[in-house]
Amino acid sequence: MFPTYKNPPPFSPILLAGIVARPLPPALLQPFLNKIFTVLLRRHPGLFERLSDLTDPTFLIDPVDLPLAFVLDATPEHPRLTAGRKATKEVTAVIRGPLLTLIDLMEGRLDGDALFFSRALKIEGDTEAVVALRNAIDDAGINLIDDILESLGAFAPPARQALGLGGRIYARLRDDLELLRASSQTPNTKVQ
Repeated sequence: MFPTYKNPPPFSPILLAGIVARPLPPALLQPFLNKIFTVLLRRHPGLFERLSDLTDPTFLIDPVDLPLAFVLDATPEHPRLTAGRKATKEVTAVIRGPLLTLIDLMEGRLDGDALFFSRALKIEGDTEAVVALRNAIDDAGINLIDDILESLGAFAPPARQALGLGGRIYARLRDDLELLRASSQTPNTKVQ
């Protein structure tokens, strides 16, 4: 018998990649995550200053379409982002949603309030801390792709081309999966 899910994640290429990657330990992702986080902190040095009034601001960021979560220790003196299966310590708040939604939210392309009220984003815990984090991220003007590419120096142009190709492949795969999802929900009728 297959498990039933109260709130299943969206059917997407990220969900499929997460299913394939499930057996891999999150520790394999940590060096890559450390590099990205270092670039973000270097390009946005005061990113977590707004959270200095909070005691141990720690957030569990849970992309529902991946089999892992990220713990963000947002203490201004020693911020850290760690990948794992679940939080290993008490967190201030939990932010849960599809990975691309979380990235779009981080880059300011989506409105967090609208996502929350449409239930595309779920918040648990200290909502004031989440609002402070959101305001800090909004003020930083993060563009994850540009931030990472700029750190690559001379390798940025070919990396940008590879990302463009990857984006087109992702879009095609997303559209194909949507067709499969829609077809699986259509009643089976005989064609004569």
